[in-house]
Amino acid sequence: MLPYYLALAAGIVFGVVGQILLKMGAERAPAGIISQFLEPYTIVGFAVYVAAACCYIVSIKKIPLSLAFPSVSVSYVVVAVAAHFLWGEPLGMAQFAGIGLICGGILLLHAA
Repeated sequence: MLPYYLALAAGIVFGVVGQILLKMGAERAPAGIISQFLEPYTIVGFAVYVAAACCYIVSIKKIPLSLAFPSVSVSYVVVAVAAHFLWGEPLGMAQFAGIGLICGGILLLHAA
């Protein structure tokens, strides 16, 4: 089972990196939807998301979907914290409460 959990972890990491790259692409691109999709960070972000999806597909071969899919939500926590440090996005009490609920849910699922 370890290779499948490693694939899930890799999928989560790739998803986080992909999200950060998409945000970087969004900030760097001039106005207009076409220029957004032609921005190199956006293109690489999409490619990293494809890698994340491939890892996730491998992981759900053996990990129950009812456990694997909620586990991916840990990426929301990592992205929120990264966005705070990279772009100064808010990380106040509401965000901490949401992060706590996400982490609690993940722990509850894995403890069962």
